[in-house]
Amino acid sequence: MTSEPCSFVSHLECSATGEHYEAGRLHALSRSGKPLLVRYRLDEIERAFPREALRERAWSMWRYRELLPLPRAAEVVSLGETVTPIVAAPRVARAAGGGELLIKQEGMLPTGSFKARGQAVAISMARALGVKAAVIPTAGNAGAAMAAYCSRAGIESHVLCPDDTPQTIVRQAALQGASVYLVNGLLDECGKLAGALARERGWFDLSTLKEPYRIEGKKTMGFELAEQLGWELPDVIFYPTGGGTGYIGMWKAFDEMESLGWIGRKRPRMVCVQSSGCAPLVRAWREGQSHARRWDEVETYASGFKAPATIGDFLVLDILRASEGFGITVSDEEIVAAQLDMGRAEGILLCPEGAGCFAAWRKAIAAGQLRGDERTLVFDTASGLKYPMPAAGIAVDKSVGLASA
Repeated sequence: MTSEPCSFVSHLECSATGEHYEAGRLHALSRSGKPLLVRYRLDEIERAFPREALRERAWSMWRYRELLPLPRAAEVVSLGETVTPIVAAPRVARAAGGGELLIKQEGMLPTGSFKARGQAVAISMARALGVKAAVIPTAGNAGAAMAAYCSRAGIESHVLCPDDTPQTIVRQAALQGASVYLVNGLLDECGKLAGALARERGWFDLSTLKEPYRIEGKKTMGFELAEQLGWELPDVIFYPTGGGTGYIGMWKAFDEMESLGWIGRKRPRMVCVQSSGCAPLVRAWREGQSHARRWDEVETYASGFKAPATIGDFLVLDILRASEGFGITVSDEEIVAAQLDMGRAEGILLCPEGAGCFAAWRKAIAAGQLRGDERTLVFDTASGLKYPMPAAGIAVDKSVGLASA
């Protein structure tokens, strides 16, 4: 399937070999089985889209349209993707003895998570390129976002998720138009089934990094945080890493902004946060490996961390080392404690993966991996309201009042 050329897209490029692929066509993986990256004519963008032009634009994800891959005349599939807020957390920062701590609250996006970014761009491109039906394996939020944007675009959607995925998110995907299938397996096993269905039924496979456009949506996180912080990147970024799309996308955004003269050469130290019950990337980083072995025994309640393998492992590990960052794991107990502490101290209800990043930040402070003067940005990738919460409430007899409690 083809469409008219994208405004500033030059070509697509294999992330492993550098081989070029034609823009304006529907692509999956490269011939070597690796993710494709969208490349732009940045010299033309520099002339046509100076940084100052952003002052006149609506405060939405689409303010960076020239750096996104949509064809010139293509209509954006949108549900109102706002720029998400960055909120300081000074009380918990002081308590931990760390430097400035900032939380980027991605749960403010449509569908309640950062997955809206990638799906908005991927589904916009899918519609422009003639896709009629799509399938996705998901730990939850990507499927819910895909369902919403497919319905908005008039594309049939099919979602495959592990059968222990939080029911709130499963039901969200179904309510927003998807056929949802609960699989008695892990995320990568859902991925194998999705690939088979795509081949058998002609559905387009929207698996993480198996098409090139979700990265482009996710990279807007990098544009936004730079602009929100006055074009000065933070010293450190803690990011909950499953498939790694956002991790790769942000690094790509930083490179593109430097090429355009929007930022300087400074880069944050990128920290890969995973659960101690599923940490293939952190294990590979610790072992000095360039690829990650599959994690066979997944044991964590945080669904976003349940990625036993990822096709973009080598890209995440390259970024970790290039940025002089590090990998770190957290237990479920540390996640729960961090969620409670942040809620009580700052009024911020973190999702489990965001709480994992906060817990990891505290561990890194205690271990001396961070300096006390460093500005750190932590990603809270979804609304905490989407996840099960512990029972609460004290029974009161109305005839007695609080004396009965």
